[in-house]
Amino acid sequence: MSVPPPARIVEGLAGAIGNTPLIRLRRASAATGCEILGKAEFMQPGGSVKDRAGLGIIEDAERRGQLIPGQPGIVVEGTAGNTGIGLTLVANARGYRSIIVVPETQSKEKLDFLRMIGADLRLIPPKPYRDPGHYVHTSRRIAEELAAQGERVVWANQFGNLANAAAHEETTGPEIWAQTGGRIDAFTCACGTGGTLAGVARALKASKPDLRIILADPMGSGLYSWIKTGEVKAEGNSVTEGIGQASTVPGNLEQGRALIDDAVQVADPVALEQVYDLQLHEGLSVGGSAGVNVAAAIAVARQMGPGHTIVTILCDGGARYQSKIFNPAFLRERGLPVPTWLE
Repeated sequence: MSVPPPARIVEGLAGAIGNTPLIRLRRASAATGCEILGKAEFMQPGGSVKDRAGLGIIEDAERRGQLIPGQPGIVVEGTAGNTGIGLTLVANARGYRSIIVVPETQSKEKLDFLRMIGADLRLIPPKPYRDPGHYVHTSRRIAEELAAQGERVVWANQFGNLANAAAHEETTGPEIWAQTGGRIDAFTCACGTGGTLAGVARALKASKPDLRIILADPMGSGLYSWIKTGEVKAEGNSVTEGIGQASTVPGNLEQGRALIDDAVQVADPVALEQVYDLQLHEGLSVGGSAGVNVAAAIAVARQMGPGHTIVTILCDGGARYQSKIFNPAFLRERGLPVPTWLE
């Protein structure tokens, strides 16, 4: 048994965010003749890749003087859940309050976790982005109202705040480059805000311009069409949370468009097959977005041929979706396959 080197001592929560391992995905690699590696972001303190964005956005607000360490402040955000968790934990560590606006359709596990860690959770009905009641617009109005009352407040605005992508350009991308020793041929990742894909793309392409950057997109999102045709056109639907956009292109992703070489569309049954396969055969419990990412990495590997190295993101853990993609009743209602061990 190989023994990892002893972990270093870090300073608080911020010091524990990042530096996640790259895991060789044995079955995906064997099936394609490529090295398919997953960045284990489910091992972050808050359980997801969004810890990086939460830290980056709050540190940027502090540099701008919008928040001052040691003084009262409020962080407001509209989120599918994981960014809210990351922001709340960093806000707790810095002494700020957090108000998190979430569509009530998100998984019970994420909502319970947000309550548990002290977020002021505001649940609202799901609305399309064009509706003023959409969770992003609602969070912006709350921040504006608090600012008008004299509160020191920052609207995190993960979709348009370029500090999101900058956090990945400064940390995730360089980590991947160092961990692979520069032996990487493609990177694939799904997009909610686009921060991970755009930031990692900038970092990796700065070192290797011909490296391929591939957007992975679930059904029900229009980003695949946007990359392929220039038009945001959504078809179908998906049970995944926090990824895909039906009608808009987030600012973080738009800023990175020139770096994206192609897109892969992944249907739910294909993504869930990877989720369940990783759990049953490799002991890796991940959420639906990681399934989309791994399925896309396999598709890219088959396009490129054996001998290449493809890296993707294992965004969060499966326990966050126990009531959904690991719930036989939920799966059957949507005509999705139920793993034999759950039946």
